Amino acid sequence: MPDRPLPITRRLSRRTLLGGLIPALSLAACSRRDETAEPLLDRFSVGEGAYRPVGTLQDIPPSTGPFTARFAPHFGMFEGLAGPDFVDQLKFAHDQGFRAWEDNSMAVRPLADQIRLGNAMRELGIEMGVFVLGDRQGWQSPTLTSGDAQARRNFMAQVDNAIGVAERTGATRMTVLPGLATPGLRRQYQMAHIVDALREACDRIAPHGLTMVVEPINNVDFPGVFLNRTSDGFLISKAVDRPECKLLFDIYHQQIMDGNIIRDMDACWSEIAYFQLGDHPGRNKPHTGETNYANVLQHVWKKGYRGVLGMEHGVTSIDPAAEEDLILTYRRLDGLLKSI
Repeated sequence: MPDRPLPITRRLSRRTLLGGLIPALSLAACSRRDETAEPLLDRFSVGEGAYRPVGTLQDIPPSTGPFTARFAPHFGMFEGLAGPDFVDQLKFAHDQGFRAWEDNSMAVRPLADQIRLGNAMRELGIEMGVFVLGDRQGWQSPTLTSGDAQARRNFMAQVDNAIGVAERTGATRMTVLPGLATPGLRRQYQMAHIVDALREACDRIAPHGLTMVVEPINNVDFPGVFLNRTSDGFLISKAVDRPECKLLFDIYHQQIMDGNIIRDMDACWSEIAYFQLGDHPGRNKPHTGETNYANVLQHVWKKGYRGVLGMEHGVTSIDPAAEEDLILTYRRLDGLLKSI
């Protein structure tokens, strides 16, 4: 028996049907306006998230006197103007108005240097920001991710050492880098190993009033690193669930991995205890790359953060003119925050 022709309605293509259906549905939706719906323009109003318009950084009058924000330089940043001696650099920074400092390498400096620098910061009234717990190159080998007992013992020894570093320098926060991912081990297991180790570390530092800040770092500059996204750092901090373990939000690393700086910042705000700055590309001072630091820092300020803002970036060149330009950049940013 020959096939019978399909009814005309069944021969209509899906495209033809959708072509007629979608406009019809759209018209129906438009005719039934939801009186309770929020007007579209209201959903995009500026509200309290509005920022002071900034044409260029040069449009912002620089602040004077001590900085309002606790911007924290590091050793070597003012070597051209202050000379190579670290205490002289601290004194110069204080004269320029800085009231905070950070030093990733403090834990591996000689004991005498830690005491000398700590005493200088106390005398000058400079707050010590973060130092990296243990060797700064610790990210290069599997550590907390592996669950290896010896690796964990090594980490706890670094924690115990960091307690002494903090006492000598007046620091209250230390940066934790969990290390490289462990090949062949599922990510969830590695995350669990990190959480377990950090909980034990919290028990050790709690009596001393210290806080570890877990830092996600990008896997472009640091290939193979396990913790490379802020969202995972937030998850670890929430899972540890101790006041001694919080999140370091590094804007440079965030921009490389995900962008979306302000929205991700808001999503993990409850766990953030420290910020670090650096523009991308180049990891130099704010407004040398693609990040709108004027808006980002206004957002941080409006949300109420008044802690240390680590200047974890380089200088365009080691000479007095470049260093003076760096100071002026932060003076302008400080002037912006002071006006809020």
